[in-house]
Amino acid sequence: MGDCGDFSSYLSRCHSCRVESGCWMMYDHPNYMGNGYFFRRGEYADYMSMFGMSSWIRSCRMIPMYRGSYRMRIYERENFMGQMYEMMDDCDSIMDRYRMSHCQSCHVMDGHWLMYEQAHYRGKMWYFRPGEYRNFSNMGGMRFMSMRRIMDSCSHSIQFHSNYFNVGISSLKTTKRLTMNFQVTFYEERNFQGRSYNCTGDCADFSSYVSHCHSCRVHSGCWMMYDNPNYMGNQYFFRRGEYADCMSMFGMSNCIRSCRMISMYRGSYRMRIYERENFMGQMYEMMDDCDNTMDRYRMSHCQSCHVMDGHWLMYEQPNYRGRMWYFRPGEYRNFSNMDGMRFMSMRRIMNSWY
Repeated sequence: MGDCGDFSSYLSRCHSCRVESGCWMMYDHPNYMGNGYFFRRGEYADYMSMFGMSSWIRSCRMIPMYRGSYRMRIYERENFMGQMYEMMDDCDSIMDRYRMSHCQSCHVMDGHWLMYEQAHYRGKMWYFRPGEYRNFSNMGGMRFMSMRRIMDSCSHSIQFHSNYFNVGISSLKTTKRLTMNFQVTFYEERNFQGRSYNCTGDCADFSSYVSHCHSCRVHSGCWMMYDNPNYMGNQYFFRRGEYADCMSMFGMSNCIRSCRMISMYRGSYRMRIYERENFMGQMYEMMDDCDNTMDRYRMSHCQSCHVMDGHWLMYEQPNYRGRMWYFRPGEYRNFSNMDGMRFMSMRRIMNSWY
């Protein structure tokens, strides 16, 4: 099991859960919105009472395993202004340690962190992975007063129970996430020359480490690379290997600016594709690769989809050509935020690729 943007496809509500392994962020709204709650391995028979929640869990996001150093810069004001302090360990009160009344922006360089609105790790929390956070306006204007490292994220598997049925969801029980260390090294120049940056997880912007990236070595794992910061722009799929000249190999007009790792997955694959937006028009359910939706289904293009299981790559042209997009489990009602792409072929990201 991995990220799930909405549980409504599996159960009407969720009042208890068992975390078999790993660390997770749970949210009381779909699509990773609302209040966030940190869960690690254990049994939560009535988590609403345990955490003082007013609503049950609606979505969840796994926290990838990380082993390495931890480093974060916190700033007193938005856009990295005001007092700045660099942290490498937990802090139960920024007022006591730094005489800083609150934190309004931060830059996470290494590791995964939880930040809290009150001292001593109390109040609302937020999960931060490596990236630049220039202001917290989209987090309800929270001002954080304490922060701690997420020290141990293991192999991932989770089982949910409704308040009516004390059974696991069959479609989720068959899925497994495999633990491995992901690593890629980015180089400023072609042929692995110039400054380099060793990356072991998602990175929203390389500019803090290298001014640009023209070559890379993928030591392990599968990755999506983007030619704009914050996982925007054109997407490119990389698996283990050496890429001495990324721009020439992939026909890129711009160098890599951000990357996102694709967690290893073992289980069934299932996706529904629709001819029109909002799950309208012809619908077909797929469990394997399709090199041409026109040849197989007489469908000229796909404008919405629902990925139930597995990780997929979808392409705007038949035979896995043209621009691509990475899809993980979730509902995609229209592709307007994907430059209006209409996909013509799709393939599964298989664990043999790792």
